[in-house]
Amino acid sequence: MTNRNIKIQQSAPHSAESQLLVEKLSAELAFITGDNGKSHFNAQEFNNECCLWVLARNEAGNAVGCGALRSLGNNTAEVKRMYSDRSVPGVGAALLEYLETRAKSMGYREIRLSTRVINSRAVAFYYRSGYAQIQNYEPYIGRNESICFAKTL
Repeated sequence: MTNRNIKIQQSAPHSAESQLLVEKLSAELAFITGDNGKSHFNAQEFNNECCLWVLARNEAGNAVGCGALRSLGNNTAEVKRMYSDRSVPGVGAALLEYLETRAKSMGYREIRLSTRVINSRAVAFYYRSGYAQIQNYEPYIGRNESICFAKTL
């Protein structure tokens, strides 16, 4: 069950709040995996109608999480740069639920994502959220450190 005190809203990936959260995510990923994850993320991609960038806000209106959708083609969206600062319980679940709902309303039938095998917290979260492991898709093919997931909407 998601925390109903969390408000999710579309935002600009270049906003100061968005950039602060992306930098926190990058630092956390670098600590966990040795890679900040920036090589597969380009904020410019989120300036069109088939993509989406969102922020999660706590009751005080502070940005405490972020996430994005981008098109992979064939009615498939990819979740990117999903992050919660864990200051409020349920931010990750609220973000993912929102992204799934929006993806469906945008005409997507499937959501995919990739994370690192070593990121056990994220792997467990996606399994709990109904995602199934799939074969790695581009650009993760042949990268044993990556684990890919999908969910039919």
